Amino acid sequence: MLFPTGHRGAATPAPVVPSTGRLTPLGLDQVRITGGPWARRQEVNATATLAHIEHWLEREGWLGNFDLAVSGGLAEKRRGREFSDSEVYKLLEAMAWELGRRPDEDLQSRFDAIVLRVSAAQEPDGYLGTRFGRPGQQPRYTDLEWGHELYCQGHLFQAAAARARTGRADDLLVDVARRSADHVCATFGADGSQGICGHSEVEVGLAELGRALGEPRYLAQAALFVERHGHGVLADIEFGRSYYQDVVPVRQSEVLHGHAVRANYLAAGAVDVAVETGDTELLDAVAGQWARAQARRTYVTGGQGSHHQDEAFGDDWVLPPDRAYSETCASVGSVMVSWRLLLARGGVEYADAIERALTNVVATSPAHDGQSFFYANTLHQRVPAEHVDTDVVSKRAEASLRAPWFEVSCCPPNVARTFASLAAYVATVDDGGVQLHQYAPAEIRAELPSGERVELDVVTDYPADGRVEVRVVAAPAGDWTLTLRVPAWSASARVRVDGGPVREVGPGLVAVPGPRTGGAVVLDIDAAPRFVVPDPHIDAVRGCVAVQRGPEVLCLESVDLEAVGLGAGAGGGAGRGVDDVVVDTSVPPWEVDGTVYVRAGVLGAGAGAGDSNGAGWPYTAADDVAPRPRPELHDVPLVAYHDWANRGPATMRVWLPTL
Repeated sequence: MLFPTGHRGAATPAPVVPSTGRLTPLGLDQVRITGGPWARRQEVNATATLAHIEHWLEREGWLGNFDLAVSGGLAEKRRGREFSDSEVYKLLEAMAWELGRRPDEDLQSRFDAIVLRVSAAQEPDGYLGTRFGRPGQQPRYTDLEWGHELYCQGHLFQAAAARARTGRADDLLVDVARRSADHVCATFGADGSQGICGHSEVEVGLAELGRALGEPRYLAQAALFVERHGHGVLADIEFGRSYYQDVVPVRQSEVLHGHAVRANYLAAGAVDVAVETGDTELLDAVAGQWARAQARRTYVTGGQGSHHQDEAFGDDWVLPPDRAYSETCASVGSVMVSWRLLLARGGVEYADAIERALTNVVATSPAHDGQSFFYANTLHQRVPAEHVDTDVVSKRAEASLRAPWFEVSCCPPNVARTFASLAAYVATVDDGGVQLHQYAPAEIRAELPSGERVELDVVTDYPADGRVEVRVVAAPAGDWTLTLRVPAWSASARVRVDGGPVREVGPGLVAVPGPRTGGAVVLDIDAAPRFVVPDPHIDAVRGCVAVQRGPEVLCLESVDLEAVGLGAGAGGGAGRGVDDVVVDTSVPPWEVDGTVYVRAGVLGAGAGAGDSNGAGWPYTAADDVAPRPRPELHDVPLVAYHDWANRGPATMRVWLPTL
């Protein structure tokens, strides 16, 4: 039976609220991030990013398209790509989560105004879209490969689910989404069109809206869409049907493939369907795809997608750092999949993957002021970018400086909705107690499934420091368990309960008896900087190392080289840029006052006949290669990858060659 009456978490203000599973999510009314880098991100998101996105949606006419739908003239005057409606819906979702996190009259007024404009454009039968179906436009659903009609409506459904779960189930946005979902079910149901959308999203949107409203028809329609993938429903294209996951059925696929965002959104929707229908075969299939993609198709940053041409996964082990596409939206999608699998199965590997992607991709996209963004996230920038005009739309997704807006601006509102709902990924509960998955200063005020209340304060400087202290403000009357995560990157950790003996623990889940009120648990994770080596199958970075401190991947940025006498600040001058630096791995990385250093120098003359001016032939017979002189070594500072390019044009690399 789907969505039984009174199913758990029906009103939990969180992006994912399954009716069953290993763990129960806690919502924005139960967890509040109170400090540290994630609290700063949330504050910038609320005070700067949401208004920034709203400004650009208005300025570029993407919001105005809904007004044109009412007044007429869409065929001649519509602006933006075929999927521009979805950015409005993602902004509404971000606003809904932010209002659920912290009510604000001005934000509420702006939210209501946008919803009114969207509502006015809805057709009598529930259809909502500005690109198709009106006089002078292509008929509805005649371009399922590229039209994004169902994709856009899927984002509408997620926005409405956010609104319903934050206490406004009677809201106008929810009514608009319900009518749109009814239209989709009537059009694409078992007896209707057998089509699917070329960009998955409607699946997860329908599932979440169905959960939020207790409407099983929406989940059933999501299941139909999931099962239709892989049967050649869509027309073949130059990238192949793999691009939109229509080459093999989901339950038969062995790995995430094709366009990385599409693949993750489809996988998230498939997990939703599998959990709600008890389909263990489908759940096992997605879990297997996730595992292989993490093991063979994911960058050290957690980024996914090594193809620029089709924004897609490469084959196993194809992870070139300088050609990393690693779209921000793909990492948002990977977090969506990992979180759903964690709730369903409880595995620590899913929380590790969430931390990796959030810390090193999602947090990398926005500038510190929250008003410019990376679309793609390279791991090796060879040429410093020109300054980006803060008042001009960028045409290039792979620019090496953050841009205020893009012709395809899916990433800024995706980041905004993720940050606004971030507290919902921190902790869960089960019959036995509380589980902490992500570490940040936080207040947890939760109710266990038994009805007993538990109140915790998390005190930590993580990730700058590996100590996490959980103070028990109020404990349940009976026995309970606190479960903590020791990340896979940690060499060791120690846990101590109520000042008792220290216990050495390894990576994985650590369950300890929950203290009484006034007690505390302290977890000390080894977050010291360390070298990371790649699997030798990843041939693009053989012989290189990366440096990681806690969950943060670090990088070498050219603006730091000049200060230590290793070249011009932006990577120019006598070939002394980041590409010429080699690291002495006999000296472990070390940290001084929050900055991590490595011992490194600059390569001497090349082994071949080529010279620094590009003349000659760069390849030499092995017998003729003279020993390369050992370079003079310096203490070279690194920067957190998520902070790079905040100091102007620069070159950068994550993977560093060794002596």
